[in-house]
Amino acid sequence: MSASTLDREDGPDIPTERKRSAGAWFTDTGWRHLVGLVAVAFALFPVVFVISSSLNPNGTLTGSNRLFSAIGIDSYARILSGSQTPFLTWFGNTMLIAALTAVLTVFLGALAAYAFSRMRFTGRRFGLIAIIVVQMFPQLLGVVAIFLLLSTIGDWFPEIGLNSRIGLILVYLGGALGANTYLMYGFFNTLPPSLDEAARLDGASHVRIFFRIILPLVTPILAVVALLSFITTLNEYVVASVILIDSEKQTLAVGLTQLVSNPRYADWSAFSAGTVIAALPVVALFLYLQKYIVGGLASGAVK
Repeated sequence: MSASTLDREDGPDIPTERKRSAGAWFTDTGWRHLVGLVAVAFALFPVVFVISSSLNPNGTLTGSNRLFSAIGIDSYARILSGSQTPFLTWFGNTMLIAALTAVLTVFLGALAAYAFSRMRFTGRRFGLIAIIVVQMFPQLLGVVAIFLLLSTIGDWFPEIGLNSRIGLILVYLGGALGANTYLMYGFFNTLPPSLDEAARLDGASHVRIFFRIILPLVTPILAVVALLSFITTLNEYVVASVILIDSEKQTLAVGLTQLVSNPRYADWSAFSAGTVIAALPVVALFLYLQKYIVGGLASGAVK
């Protein structure tokens, strides 16, 4: 047996590449991990601070600067049982308005997106451009006009006028349909027209194609639109504070603001407890819809 063969068998294995030093690893990928950790800490700090403030029996914000310095559920008991703060009523109003707005936004937006994507009619291009142009102006600019419009409508139809939850839902729908329709329109265009053509050859109408074929394939974008609409409605304050006047009809965003609007005493602890409770439905909805968001049900639709 030759010496070279013995050297290969008995000698230690020599790695083809030398191990990179710590400095080289940090320059290559390590700094990305550091940036990610900083971003996560920056995003989680407000959440941790609000939870700490909600568990602090001291109602002032300055007494909650030290995280978890005192722990108790007095704030939750105070906001849930307070006679002057009908939290459960506000919570029920918010969930009802947000849920109906999300469902109607998804349904009406999907109908409009299907029409723009699959049908050719006069004014189609102008309608798409109008949707984009209208979305350039925030809804806040029309608060005065919305107030006057609902006040006039309320003289004839009080159910959909000022101080009406149905009227607030209609306002939210008018402001959300434009952006969501254009968002779903782009997703509808990714579906091949061969699906519609094959269904029409079998005698299916537009209604059957829309409900039986298109909607199951665009479930991810429907889930995204529903989640965004729900969160936006839950957090909206300006329009709701203008339209809803009576305390028993107000939403959480409007009602909870009353807890900290008093300059002499602002109950930040109860306010934080209310925000934590209000965030639970959003987290639950996100956990439920994430399988549709990341599922990619449209992939492999055409065999």
